[in-house]
Amino acid sequence: MEPMSSIRRTNFANPDELRELPQLTVSLAHIGSYTIGRGVVQPGWHWAEHLAPIMRTESCPVHHLQVLVSGGFAVRMDDGEEMTFEPGDVMDIPPGHDAWVVGDEPAVLLDFAGNIDALGMPREHERIVTTILMTDIVDSTRTAHRVGDAAWKQVLSDHNRLVRAQLLRFGGAEANTTGDGFLATFRSAVAALRCAAAIVEALRDTGVEVRVGVHTGEVEPMGHDIGGVAVHAVARIMALAGPSQVFASGMTVGLAEGSGLAFEGQGAREVKGIERPIEVHRLA
Repeated sequence: MEPMSSIRRTNFANPDELRELPQLTVSLAHIGSYTIGRGVVQPGWHWAEHLAPIMRTESCPVHHLQVLVSGGFAVRMDDGEEMTFEPGDVMDIPPGHDAWVVGDEPAVLLDFAGNIDALGMPREHERIVTTILMTDIVDSTRTAHRVGDAAWKQVLSDHNRLVRAQLLRFGGAEANTTGDGFLATFRSAVAALRCAAAIVEALRDTGVEVRVGVHTGEVEPMGHDIGGVAVHAVARIMALAGPSQVFASGMTVGLAEGSGLAFEGQGAREVKGIERPIEVHRLA
């Protein structure tokens, strides 16, 4: 290994790495833990069109410190702030932005923030641990047919209003709605379970009964929605519940220990799409 005091040298004419991306060529020079980049960006290049599908993010997640050597370049932040740059400009661009070439000649940029090697690399899927609540109206199709379209719309409106009121009360974040049910996430397993019980109680006088599933696991954020095996698991757990029942996984019940909530074990259940049986409990 070279001593830390030694002079290091590299050159963009013979870069340590050359990354060819759509309408963008990036030459990378590695100096210790830093990476300095030289980008040649062709006219018509637009980050949202050419790099977003590769990096799998809605906006650029890289912090840039750049000098625009030649050409024209523009940046728009996620909050709407927009700026156009000219040759010689030094640019400090925080993460969370879109960018594009201005004019008919290539833009040449030098990036010296030290992290440019992250540009054009697919972002690892972000996964978070959360408690998921899923609801479903029991016999919704039969009920809609029985009461008629106009009355059913009012029933759904009342149902949605009451469920959302409980989600707000217990700190749930609505991830999706299926038309006759909700998918929500909670930071607390106990809050999710208490919310589930409150939803059942709130709907008791409306003539609508729901079944509720609660499970804790890893999910993948997908915009405002969520995905992953845990979402399939909570759907299977919910399907096991009967009218006005709340079923929860053993994982969630374990996290609720000491909360004062009571459960009745339903045993380990084999559910479709899940490799191992899930220990299921009914909230008493």
